[in-house]
Amino acid sequence: MMLRGFSVVAAIAVVTAVLIPVQWASVALKLPSRRSIPVLYHRMVCSLLGIRVRVLGERAREHPLLVVANHSSWLDVPVITAAMPAVFVAKREIAGWPLLGLLAKLQRSVFVDRERRHKTGEVNAQIAQRLTEGDPVVLFGEGTSSDGNRVLPFRSALIGAARDALAEAEHSGRVLIQPLSVAYTGFHGLPMGRVHRHVVAWYGAMEFVPHLMKVLRHGAFDVVLTWGTPIAYEARTDRKSVARSLELTVRRLTAQALRGRSTEACGHSFLPKKPVRESRALGCKEGMAEAPKSIEMCCETERAGPTSTQPA
Repeated sequence: MMLRGFSVVAAIAVVTAVLIPVQWASVALKLPSRRSIPVLYHRMVCSLLGIRVRVLGERAREHPLLVVANHSSWLDVPVITAAMPAVFVAKREIAGWPLLGLLAKLQRSVFVDRERRHKTGEVNAQIAQRLTEGDPVVLFGEGTSSDGNRVLPFRSALIGAARDALAEAEHSGRVLIQPLSVAYTGFHGLPMGRVHRHVVAWYGAMEFVPHLMKVLRHGAFDVVLTWGTPIAYEARTDRKSVARSLELTVRRLTAQALRGRSTEACGHSFLPKKPVRESRALGCKEGMAEAPKSIEMCCETERAGPTSTQPA
């Protein structure tokens, strides 16, 4: 176990050292690669850690797009980014963390100072700028992380960024807000119950380094990402109602995934080092073809996602 942990750390260190200067240059020069490099990096990290990700449903292709997800672990960031190019909203403290703060900045994260509520408008303006530039912005609706067994109440304040995006994007009459459920469902190929979910959940007063070492020792996690139906946020939309709708949708999708009852759509998976076939129990007509055994992972089909003006 210990040898595996050291080898994984060494491999991640090499990948990080190689890609940091490339990403720095991409961000500085505003190259398109500033969006694709984090996806490549986090796919490598997931593969090295033994994290297998399954995606159900589709991300909306229309922009501006604000994604609101539940949050139970620092692993949520590599898992979500492995599936899509994204900019995250993170707490201010992360900006000062060794290495992780640098990685967050290079991914162009927006940092929130929870103790300075009067700065919310400035934060929303930064989020709105990312949205109008075409970046999907991921916001963890709970405002903190949970134990992974439940979804906490969503906070509506930062969803106000959608309103600011409307003001800046004069050509657009709406911003799409799409719910995303993140559920850790498997542990070494077996269903992950409450007993083992603490291995991936990072919340409360947990220290990062001990939790990282625990993840390195155990590895081999299965994660289900489930997309809900997007909501069109327009000038007259009530953000508190939207926040409540998003919370209910994410809670429902997460509960389904944790119980192994996800039926939203036929999904696709990207798994490290082994093929996969989707289960017919999920309503798929045909099994998926074998996933690539290399670091490349199945990509989403480029299709427009569904939109709706009604709460999901």
